[in-house]
Amino acid sequence: MTIERRLEFQSAAEAQKLFGPHNAHLLQLAELSGISVDSHGSVAVLNGQEPELVDLVANCLVQLHGLLRANQTITTQDVDHAWRILSQDPKADIKSVFKDVVYAVSPKRTITPRTVNQRHYLQAIRKKDLVFGIGPAGTGKTYLAVAMAVSALIKKEVKRLVLTRPAVEAGEKLGFLPGDLAEKINPYLRPLYDALHDMVEFRKVQEMLEDGMIEIAPLAFMRGRTLNDSFIILDEAQNTTPEQMKMFLTRLGFGSKAVVTGDITQIDLPIHARSGLIQAERVLSKVSGLQFIHFNDKDVIRHPLVGRIVTAYDRYSQQDFAKKE
Repeated sequence: MTIERRLEFQSAAEAQKLFGPHNAHLLQLAELSGISVDSHGSVAVLNGQEPELVDLVANCLVQLHGLLRANQTITTQDVDHAWRILSQDPKADIKSVFKDVVYAVSPKRTITPRTVNQRHYLQAIRKKDLVFGIGPAGTGKTYLAVAMAVSALIKKEVKRLVLTRPAVEAGEKLGFLPGDLAEKINPYLRPLYDALHDMVEFRKVQEMLEDGMIEIAPLAFMRGRTLNDSFIILDEAQNTTPEQMKMFLTRLGFGSKAVVTGDITQIDLPIHARSGLIQAERVLSKVSGLQFIHFNDKDVIRHPLVGRIVTAYDRYSQQDFAKKE
């Protein structure tokens, strides 16, 4: 049996912004949910077989309307993020998530969480001195950690930002690359530079690097140091050995905060080598003062087209496999 739900919005102008140009936002919600979403004037008309999906779309529209009334422009990206959040937690307050500004890059661009797990991640970083963010690529683990670190540095909550990651092939292939040590290692650290440059203008980053306020270095350079008043990020931690992980975790000094990120499904260590990240979760799971946050595929923030491309390839692979059978 088809269930119909009608949502009437008093302001025609607000309804038009909410529905999007040529009902783009309504069509987007229809594609995401699998139900029919249309409009008649300032009324949104929802039709679907499953009451839960109809209620979820209605909840999404009502909460997005609340954002409009709070003077926030609604974009297709906002619709996607709102749907993603409510799909994970139908009781979530979209406004509180969207207004949780991590760092303001400019008056028109702010960095905020876009999923429930991202919000939990940020809250954990604020409250704990050590946080592990574990999950697939594209979930914002490193990007949000860098944003939090930059914000802490700008607010003078810490004196230094240290970004590090293991150079897995350092013992084998770096010697064959051209240039000095810094030039050999730079490709491994490029993703950290990219995240940083996305938030702070290039010249300012260079000044901070020269002044020692920002340090980007391979994990091996952390040995023997104690980092006080610092915000430290260890990226690609799945590629650390247990010994390297222990070494890094014991670098934490007074007034410092550390975030460790990694994807345990993408380990590049030699066969039979143990991952320090996997061991750390087993060893530290009951230690107070730290927290593990796990991300999943629902936290992956992609361009909508990328999602459709992945779906198309998955469908093609399944059909191809069926033919071979």
